[in-house]
Amino acid sequence: MEESRSSEEAEPRTLCIVGLGNPGVRYEATPHNIGFLVVDELARRHAIRVLKNEGPALVGSGQVRNNQVVLVKPQTFMNLSGSAVCPVLKYRNLTNRELIVVYDELDLPWTALRIKKNGSAAGHNGVKSLIAALKTDVFVRVRAGIRPDHPVDAAQYVLAPFERELRNDVDEVVSYTADAVESIVAEGATRAMAKFNRRARGIQEEEE
Repeated sequence: MEESRSSEEAEPRTLCIVGLGNPGVRYEATPHNIGFLVVDELARRHAIRVLKNEGPALVGSGQVRNNQVVLVKPQTFMNLSGSAVCPVLKYRNLTNRELIVVYDELDLPWTALRIKKNGSAAGHNGVKSLIAALKTDVFVRVRAGIRPDHPVDAAQYVLAPFERELRNDVDEVVSYTADAVESIVAEGATRAMAKFNRRARGIQEEEE
């Protein structure tokens, strides 16, 4: 995305920003819905209403950092995310090159963040579904670490409400992740990686 950044800066482009999550009140305040929370924060900052039903997705259009964006919250469950995102891209003649996907990452500690431009799903069912539907693993990902500092049952943890000791950090994590997305939109993924990829607080080394 950033290889021709100078021309991109001169001529605004459209990007599709997808937050992964599960629909329904039951899952609103769970680690697996970090992607939804970040899209909600971007929508709030830029006065974008993510209310339009477009197939199995809620969609809103507007501007972020002088670029047109489409904010997307799939309304399928996580493991069918690809079937909700692909029609949105196709309708607007967008491809994986214009896609930014925000999601939770259990392999990263709580408060860590990683931006990547490609790679495997690493066990994340939403990303696995996107890769299968897009037929490529080349798209920008913004991975928000959600792993607590103690062992958990992964399947139960990601779908349960945030643990008490993590709740005070949720707003900070969402805000920082939204900042990272805005940087990708404005400057491209490589520059955003240099600025926003961070370790979890108090941890010197961690998984990539």
